[in-house]
Amino acid sequence: MALSTNKTALSVNLNKIALIRNSRPGNNPDIVEYATKILAAGADGLTVHPRPDQRHIRPEDCYQLKALSAAKGIELNIEGNPFAGACPSPRNDFSDYPGFLEILAQARPEQATLVPDSDAQLTSDHGFDLSGDNSQLESIIQKIHALDCRVSLFMDPDIEQINFAKAIGADRIELYTGPYADAYARSENNHSPEADALFKLHCKAAKHASEIGLGVNAGHDLNLDNLQQYRDLPGLLEVSIGHALTLDSLEMGLNKTVDAYCKLLHGE
Repeated sequence: MALSTNKTALSVNLNKIALIRNSRPGNNPDIVEYATKILAAGADGLTVHPRPDQRHIRPEDCYQLKALSAAKGIELNIEGNPFAGACPSPRNDFSDYPGFLEILAQARPEQATLVPDSDAQLTSDHGFDLSGDNSQLESIIQKIHALDCRVSLFMDPDIEQINFAKAIGADRIELYTGPYADAYARSENNHSPEADALFKLHCKAAKHASEIGLGVNAGHDLNLDNLQQYRDLPGLLEVSIGHALTLDSLEMGLNKTVDAYCKLLHGE
């Protein structure tokens, strides 16, 4: 079942839960069990980012979460570097990493969000630079489409780059919101010239993306504070939130936290 386009969908990123699990042997917390609770609390979808070093999400999580998403009628979004190939497991209790495209081929998620991360990168911190030769990435996008999977590219709010994303076959873009979130956090009374200027830049990028036929997602360091403004981004279809939501749930509880994000995004 596709995510609704009548509201901004909340796709909860499970990476931090998996990070906690991986700090000990075993399977506690259980990712599928936790995801089930998140969906029961009202989330619209699930997001994971299986990195080659398996620091949090493992390939097996993706396959199990796809079974859950299919049973619940929601979307699974798998993020990753499209060029990441197979590599040995970093731990003897993990299976080997089969490569990002192989994970997609086995999991068959509804959406693949492609990010330009290096293997050692701490977190996604920039969008694609598509000003060079994009033939390899374009070929990868075609292969992902053959899996009946929507493709979203992680992008900065740059009009020229967004045009390139459309030209090579992307269905959506995910606007990288890190700099905006940083500026908002430094603001007073939830407003600052810097944050407002960045939000206007994102609005311009989102409007242009919609005009050329690209859907618009967003993510990175969005939270209950900055979403008061960012939820008004034109045509915003989906946000993926994990870090802030996990932290909020420590204070508010999981159900109240998911409900708070849903009410904010759904305009309730």
